[in-house]
Amino acid sequence: MEKTQRTRTRRSERRTDALSKDKIVEAAIAILDAEGENALTFRALAARLSTGAGAIYWHVADKSALLTAATDAIIGGVLAGLAPDAMPDQSIRAFALGLFDAIDAHPWVGTHLFREPWQAAMLEIFEAVGGRLQALGVPEEALFNAGSALVNYILGVAAQNAANARLQPHGTDRSAVLGTVAASWTERDPARYPFVHHLATKLRDHDDREQFLAGIDLILAGIGQLKGRMS
Repeated sequence: MEKTQRTRTRRSERRTDALSKDKIVEAAIAILDAEGENALTFRALAARLSTGAGAIYWHVADKSALLTAATDAIIGGVLAGLAPDAMPDQSIRAFALGLFDAIDAHPWVGTHLFREPWQAAMLEIFEAVGGRLQALGVPEEALFNAGSALVNYILGVAAQNAANARLQPHGTDRSAVLGTVAASWTERDPARYPFVHHLATKLRDHDDREQFLAGIDLILAGIGQLKGRMS
């Protein structure tokens, strides 16, 4: 009996050693992407990894810690893809677009970032944006507001874009959906909603990523004006 218990213990230890945190996070991301946050349970994760839940708990304390680790991995991938020698403004654009695409591909990332804004991934995002604003020569007294405006725009628009995509069934014709929305807008009284009628002409065929980057450029242009006024 004692020998059998020792054998089970050694086998359990071997499984725990072979099962790295990186493998757990990779499997968690696969579940989150395919089925959403509600589907991520330690039982589902154990089944995917062909192990016991106890082996997973050895590396990750709970679901919140697992979501945090998965989010860190996605944000870390975006940061790793940045060119180290890019100009600060171009690096901000590249980072912003990388986050936009990452949250589009992994909508749960945006949800988790907003749920726990004090987590390490948010610090990485603020550091990536703020450090480049400093390199652009943004005055010290404007850094807090400039960095917050950029980060809030990036994450807010990216999360909203991902949420909009989730509202439609897979395979939905985006142009057809937007065309329907545009048609409903043009049914409004043009005297009461002249700007909405103008937007309707652009809505059907606009590119979300181009529109997103245009917003980044507008914010950066405004930040550039701050440098002149405060110098």
